[in-house]
Amino acid sequence: MISSFLTQSIFSSFALLILRVFVGSLLIHHGFEKLNNIQNFADAFLRPIHIPFPIISAYFASACEIIGSWLLILGFFTRFGAIGISLTIGGAIYHAIYTSGLNIYLLELLLLYEACCVSILLIGPGDYSIDNLISMGFEKDDEINEKLNSDNIKSIEISNRFLVNILEYLNPSLFKSGRNDNSL
Repeated sequence: MISSFLTQSIFSSFALLILRVFVGSLLIHHGFEKLNNIQNFADAFLRPIHIPFPIISAYFASACEIIGSWLLILGFFTRFGAIGISLTIGGAIYHAIYTSGLNIYLLELLLLYEACCVSILLIGPGDYSIDNLISMGFEKDDEINEKLNSDNIKSIEISNRFLVNILEYLNPSLFKSGRNDNSL
């Protein structure tokens, strides 16, 4: 009892929901801040680490944080949102190390965000997500397709049997060589 309590997952999908919503909600404003003064962001953060096309890259980073945050919150294409945010946070970590060295005060929040995004990327969105609803729809489609395929195979067997009977009626000597009537 105690070992299962200590090691088994309790409400893991609910925990993933909380993680997704908090990370997305806390990160979304960073994207809007970048968007408010894109030139300042490009000059202060992207040019010092020699990122090519700093204005375009700034818009890309802002879009990754805004769109990625919404994707995390909704649980819709969650892994794509986590990848976008993780790339942006990775760039921020590189900037912090490049400009300030291994300063834990600058890195701790960035590393927490990165760990959350990588965890979501590896574990997935959980049961309380639009992604899960979509996958449930695909599973239902697979079950329907399996039933249709088995029905199609049965109808093909019946059609083949019917065609053999017609051909045998038209030309009785066609199947006489080695045919066993029980095989069809």
